[in-house]
Amino acid sequence: MSVPLTLLGLLEREPSHGYDLKRDYDAFFGRGKPLPFGQVYSTLGRLARDGKVVVSEVGPGDGPDRKRYLITERGATEVGQWLIEPVEPEPHLQTVLFAKVVLALMLDRPAEEYLDTQRAAHLQRMRELTEIKRSSSLVDGLLADHGLFHLEADLRWIETTGARLDALRKAVRP
Repeated sequence: MSVPLTLLGLLEREPSHGYDLKRDYDAFFGRGKPLPFGQVYSTLGRLARDGKVVVSEVGPGDGPDRKRYLITERGATEVGQWLIEPVEPEPHLQTVLFAKVVLALMLDRPAEEYLDTQRAAHLQRMRELTEIKRSSSLVDGLLADHGLFHLEADLRWIETTGARLDALRKAVRP
């Protein structure tokens, strides 16, 4: 997740104070990992330094003055470019799952047990995501779907690899 570009996108929607940006970021993008206030303000400072946002007004607050940020044309251009660029497809060919199975086989350890343990962890996470999907908003439901589809692919890989462990063992052990 690109925090600077996401904040710029939120500012393109409407000029905002740092507090409002954090609230909206956390509501839509911060699932399980809220954005620290310090990161919001340091990011806004860098965006201002780089000419992507400006402070449109300063008003008194309970603590420091409240600054309202406005996206510049340069910032809007960057958001526009970012939105049309495709995201690099994931997962990458080298994953932790794969590395653990191969190393377990190389070290003559029980790769089957690792796959069983991993399968159980994936199924548990799928139950959690299914519950989120059932009981949450459309935004949370779509994020849960994304996670579920990735977990389903991992489970297919776990099953395929489990069926091929003997052949893989021969391929990775001298």
